[in-house]
Amino acid sequence: MNLAHTLLRVARADPRRPALYEGERLLFDYGQLAERVARLAAAMREGGLAPGDRVAVFMRNHPAYLEVFYAAWWAGLAVVPINAKLHVREAQWILDHAQARWAFVTPDVGAGLQAPGRILDVTGPQYPALFSASPAVLAERDAEDLAWLFYTSGTTGKPKGVMLTHRNLMTMGLTYFVDVDAIDCRDAIVYAAPMSHGAGIYAIPHVMAGARHVVPASGSFDPAELFALARTVGRLSLFAAPTIVKRLVDHAEATGSDGEGFKTIVYGGAPMYLADLQRALRVMGQRFVQIYGQGESPMVITSLPRSYLSDTAHPRYLQRLASVGFSQTPVQVRVATAEGEPLPPGEIGEVLVRGDTVMAGYWRDPEATAAALREGWLFTGDMGALDEDGFLTLKDRSKDVLISGGSNIYPREVEEVLLLHPAVAEVAVVGAPDPEWGEVVVAFVVARPGQKPATEELDALCLEHIGRFKRPKRYEIVAALPKNNYGKVLKRELRQRLQEDGPPAGG
Repeated sequence: MNLAHTLLRVARADPRRPALYEGERLLFDYGQLAERVARLAAAMREGGLAPGDRVAVFMRNHPAYLEVFYAAWWAGLAVVPINAKLHVREAQWILDHAQARWAFVTPDVGAGLQAPGRILDVTGPQYPALFSASPAVLAERDAEDLAWLFYTSGTTGKPKGVMLTHRNLMTMGLTYFVDVDAIDCRDAIVYAAPMSHGAGIYAIPHVMAGARHVVPASGSFDPAELFALARTVGRLSLFAAPTIVKRLVDHAEATGSDGEGFKTIVYGGAPMYLADLQRALRVMGQRFVQIYGQGESPMVITSLPRSYLSDTAHPRYLQRLASVGFSQTPVQVRVATAEGEPLPPGEIGEVLVRGDTVMAGYWRDPEATAAALREGWLFTGDMGALDEDGFLTLKDRSKDVLISGGSNIYPREVEEVLLLHPAVAEVAVVGAPDPEWGEVVVAFVVARPGQKPATEELDALCLEHIGRFKRPKRYEIVAALPKNNYGKVLKRELRQRLQEDGPPAGG
């Protein structure tokens, strides 16, 4: 079982089918794309990479993403996609921990990255030179072989490498057709969110269907550009965090558009406010599907299909709208105690999932693997409740993660950076609700006696060590942090204080 076979079968059956676009410009049909992938795979092998080796990808959204992913699989390798928002130091830690030998980069984010093998700038002359190799034969891979090594930060501040196999991703791809949306070759997916995450992983079902793949010419999210592509390319689908959905709806409302040309907008990665979802449905119609997943079970835990979002006559319609839907076809979902014992409907506990999309474990971290995978179940760390119909409503997260604009931010990681400032004695980072970003980062700082750290200095420290999107949007200098009898900071009291104070000026 090799994911790259799904590309080969489409290329053989219909080689002239349009495949990859940059904006409105067609770059390659499926026959051309498969040949380029086979040549790039050969260059990887000739460069000394062997089956099972890892190849890192640290790029802004770029058409080369699709080529590198499928070439790595074609050659029997695994990909390590790295969030382009990360600081190069953070990316370097991931590359080193993954023991990746090659890295493909765009220079705007990858300058300074080092690898034991090669660093390939996909915008430079080295990249096209790789396609002079003779096409490689597709590698044979076992279903349990590593295909995708996705790094998700842990509450300790150190990222963990989620090991996803060919079986995991093949199952995820097939599940899309059943639980999310039916796709055929007339459809197109546009990569507006980072291709290192859920948006890029949804390339898999769209390759399976022989659909079109569109990378915006801007390489980023721009509502006007997406609406223009929807009109010209047509039958456009995308994966979007709620903050992106909100900006799309804002644009539609401002321009009087009803979303013509958009087929499906899959949203997830963060909580969606009920009022925002109702407004989206009102302005753009029944184009939305919600999914809930984690890196450890990519895109596949629950889904809320459009038929349920449109069933306004159901007596529990609003409750269902506020849920994340019910279990997707290949997995079982339960809400359980800390020991894994299932809880009855309505009771809050930890969300557990098992099935063929659940990861093989954490790379080089047996202790974390043993804690997360128990008796076949993945302990997600998310808290929720199931109703009598099997609809899951998330209540809180047992992990300290906060989600801003669809990106996970782990407080301890930010806290450790702020504690590097000589004037900072203690710090606690929490998320404050925000109508646009879902949550924004707020840091409560206790200064050392007689000192007061300047906001500009704290910002500069963060920008030196971590991605810009993790930088606090607000600093509160306080005399002390609330703690329990054991000295643990009571973050719930800090969150309560923020709710009482209201959002910071300027959002």
